[in-house]
Amino acid sequence: MERAPNNSGVRDNAEDCAICLDVIQEKKTLKCLHSFCSECIDSLFSLKPACPICNIYHGVYTGTQPEGTMTVTRSWQSPPGFEHCGSFIIQYNFPAGIQGPEHPNPGVRYSSTSRTAFLPACEEGEKVMKLLRKAFDRRLTFTIGRSATTGLNNVITWNDIHHKTNMGGGPQSFGYPDPEYLLRVQEELRLKGVTEDG
Repeated sequence: MERAPNNSGVRDNAEDCAICLDVIQEKKTLKCLHSFCSECIDSLFSLKPACPICNIYHGVYTGTQPEGTMTVTRSWQSPPGFEHCGSFIIQYNFPAGIQGPEHPNPGVRYSSTSRTAFLPACEEGEKVMKLLRKAFDRRLTFTIGRSATTGLNNVITWNDIHHKTNMGGGPQSFGYPDPEYLLRVQEELRLKGVTEDG
């Protein structure tokens, strides 16, 4: 039996598909226990294999990051707030190239770039470094698009996984101290399907 519409005029039946907002056809239930029309969820998963309700990944998500390298070295210098542990220095390098079919403007050139980031070399920092490596290998750390800082198009940009690009200066300078950073970045990675066991 169908429920009456709520005050907004939108049906709130548990058997409605959250994608098409109609009664579920050929029900498909994900491991997170959310259900959808088979056709709706298959179409959505072709773009991003994550539940649209809880954002849990079902499968491995691969991004559009261009070819590049990620190199990690260790330093004796500790970030503020993480004294006496040293740091990991992450160096990302990307040569210039031409956008592929997965990018916003296939055939258009993009410039080379390099970025440096810092993590404390403590146990939690090492865990984050391994997760960042996994994200990089899945092409999730960078993308090609419009730079939020310069406004330029067709450039390599960060892809919503925040990094500390300065050793100090606090959050306003993308540096330390920032006591919540390691937890925040792990949540950003989780939202892209990058976890210790996934």
